[in-house]
Amino acid sequence: MNENSSRDSGADEHRNGPAAYPPPPPYEPQAPAYGTHPYGAPAPVEPAAGRGSRRTVPLVATVALVSALVGGGTAALIGNATASQSAATSTRVVGTSATGTSSVASVAAAVSPSIVEVSATSSDGQSTGSGVIVTSGGEIVTNNHVISGADTVKVRFSSGKTATAKVVGTDSAKDLALLKAQDVSGLTPASLGDSGQVAVGDEVVAIGSPEGLTGTVTSGIVSALDRDVTVAADEGQGQGQRQGRGYGGGDSRWPFEFGGGQYNGDVGSSTTTYKAIQTDASLNPGNSGGALINMNGEIIGINSAMYSASSSSAGDSTAGSIGLGFAIPVNTVKADLDTLRNGGSDS
Repeated sequence: MNENSSRDSGADEHRNGPAAYPPPPPYEPQAPAYGTHPYGAPAPVEPAAGRGSRRTVPLVATVALVSALVGGGTAALIGNATASQSAATSTRVVGTSATGTSSVASVAAAVSPSIVEVSATSSDGQSTGSGVIVTSGGEIVTNNHVISGADTVKVRFSSGKTATAKVVGTDSAKDLALLKAQDVSGLTPASLGDSGQVAVGDEVVAIGSPEGLTGTVTSGIVSALDRDVTVAADEGQGQGQRQGRGYGGGDSRWPFEFGGGQYNGDVGSSTTTYKAIQTDASLNPGNSGGALINMNGEIIGINSAMYSASSSSAGDSTAGSIGLGFAIPVNTVKADLDTLRNGGSDS
């Protein structure tokens, strides 16, 4: 067979079909199969009411949330990060400036309702410190040294109202204590942040009751991290410093050791050491147990020690703060909450 006859044979097969395949039978209409078009094309299938429709809802919700955040422009939402039993969550708005950064004033306005003054009374006198509300039902975190050895404890809220508080648990090794304000509800719990994300140079705000001045606000930066601060672990130690209003405020200061030096008096023989956040925000007696706050309105530390230079006796705090303050990292607080709720490590 030559080349031309081969091409002619291929053309015939193309026109008439291969000899191996018989011609198709006459067309007979049949009922379409389920889910197909009568002529073989896929029929449109309605989405199921379950999975298909659910996928569109989060997308709409996400778009709405993004629009709300972008549309606000001057606010950042702060959620409640407190891990607590059946605690009501709180969402506060920390206002920002035209540059998109929050101000000290906006942080103070948002967080002040979550800070209390703590007054602890014993036979040795009265100790005035501060505390941070962690649940709407009245749980309050403070320093152990503020309430150590107290017979009665009272708290004063930013509204001016007062309540008696019960000591739920103490942890002298971490210098932490948990109080429960009695007969209260609907309080504003603080938002606990992540001290692991804190960096040297971050701006911070401190709120507390120095010298009994409730709700005092100061600001500064994080000066250093992981400072080894040593304080007394025994509630009976350092009673010589408990004059007037004692460790937390008034005429005396809470003694501590740092970097081989001893400040504000003798810490005694029974001590505990923790890693602290150092800040130059002004802290004075009475700030103990109060909040160190980042510019998002989140608690990053519990203020616990400050150095006040004085040329006279260790019990005289007239020189005031010189910008050397220390705070217990909030991650330590969060990790210890369940222990404190069960009575603490000292029970």
